[in-house]
Amino acid sequence: MQRLYDFIRRHPTGVDTFWAVVLLGLSGVSVVADPSRGSERLPAVPIIIGLCLVVALRRRAPEKMLLLAVAMGVAQLVFGVGPSVANFAMLVITFTVATVGERWASRLALVCSLCAAGLSQLRWPNEPHGNWTQEVFVVIVMTVPFVLAWVLGDSMRTRRAYFDQLEERAARLEREREAQSKVAVAAERARIARELHDVVAHNVSVMVVQADGAAYVMDAAPDQARQALETISSTGRQALAEMRRLLGVLRTGDAQESGEYVPQPDVEQIEDLIEQVRQTGLAVDFKIEGTPRPLPSGVELTAYRIVQEALTNTRKHGGPDAGASVRLVYFDDGLGLLVEDDGRGAAHELYEDGGADGAGHGMIGMRERVGMVGGTLDAGPRPGGGFRISALLPLKPAH
Repeated sequence: MQRLYDFIRRHPTGVDTFWAVVLLGLSGVSVVADPSRGSERLPAVPIIIGLCLVVALRRRAPEKMLLLAVAMGVAQLVFGVGPSVANFAMLVITFTVATVGERWASRLALVCSLCAAGLSQLRWPNEPHGNWTQEVFVVIVMTVPFVLAWVLGDSMRTRRAYFDQLEERAARLEREREAQSKVAVAAERARIARELHDVVAHNVSVMVVQADGAAYVMDAAPDQARQALETISSTGRQALAEMRRLLGVLRTGDAQESGEYVPQPDVEQIEDLIEQVRQTGLAVDFKIEGTPRPLPSGVELTAYRIVQEALTNTRKHGGPDAGASVRLVYFDDGLGLLVEDDGRGAAHELYEDGGADGAGHGMIGMRERVGMVGGTLDAGPRPGGGFRISALLPLKPAH
């Protein structure tokens, strides 16, 4: 049965042609066998052939076949060819046009369906002087099948349109879901890149400074060299822990894997960060103004990374004997950050759009982080030398 159904779906015109041949045979037998149709047989032949052609090509050209069926019906009225089995084609084409035809063709089929039975009754009345109520009843009974065929076809058209709309909506949602997934992946990659930059730039910078110091005092002050090596070891462990946490999101089955995963840095760890920087030889003045209170995790991570990047830039570009100051100011509706240094600073072009040589990625990451929490960032040389970074992080995300 499934093979037969598949064959029928693959060859609709062939199936219609088969039924047209059957209809042609039945119509021919009925016309030849009816002795009362002696004078109608000659004009009935082209009309029957035309109606059978309507059935054969109804799905290939429904609008044209409807016009052909109307023409055959008019020819029947003009030449006096009475209804026969071939008129079943009019019922079929009405259903077909209502299902898949153009709207004008569907309306024309409905009008013809409402008029056909009445015209037929006027042209071939059952009794010359019959009761008019009986004639009206006959017209209604003959009209109902055509109207039902049209209603059934129109409902199938509506249902197909609804299913097509659902499929189109599902396809559109699938495309939107894929686009959102790509955007989310890109955003996650950017976030990981920023985190890795902060981790590597800060911790590796500390390790390089400590290693250079240890090599310098290795013979003269072994205790200081040992302390520098301990700082390198602890800083390296911290960097590995943070990198392990970041790279963990790229693995599959993280829940089953064991490892050391540390929480995201927050404002409370800024003091530890500054103490670590002081151990590298950079003098940092740290003050907190206002009343400390819990902040959104995004704001705390952004504040920590800004201070970390700013102090890293001071060590890189500040020069010898540079000093820095860090201010955290708790406002009612936000957190203010001010990081300044009195060093010689770097060329200002490094902090604008990555610079011509592609440097300055740390500042780009700062601006992206501040923008994600709806804050503002101002960075540039300060009067008297050095560099200043000022940021305001609101407690509520931007709309």
